[in-house]
Amino acid sequence: MGTIIMLVVLVGMIWFMQRSQKKQAQERQNQLKELAKGDEIVTIGGLYGVVDEVDEDNQKMVLDIDGVYLTFELSALKRVINRAEQETVEPETTVIEEATETEAVVEEATEEASTDTAIESKD
Repeated sequence: MGTIIMLVVLVGMIWFMQRSQKKQAQERQNQLKELAKGDEIVTIGGLYGVVDEVDEDNQKMVLDIDGVYLTFELSALKRVINRAEQETVEPETTVIEEATETEAVVEEATEEASTDTAIESKD
């Protein structure tokens, strides 16, 4: 009876360890897939750099380390420190609104200048 309990506990421990290893491997794969230009990372050798290029086909990445470009295998990634800011394109309405505001400011300045000129000419 004691050996059966020990066997069940052993099988349970093995199952939980495999499950946690699978989770870690999946998280690592997601981290590598999400790697993008501009991400600040640390390599397994402790080198800090910014990702300049990712080549998933050849499993390589190019890092910019203060203007020096170095090529590493993707497996050399230890962790991502900062994700790159995703550039979002502003809608065109924002540009039109800014242009309209600028025109309004110019019109006000023109009116003030003409009013000042009219006042000065009266004096």
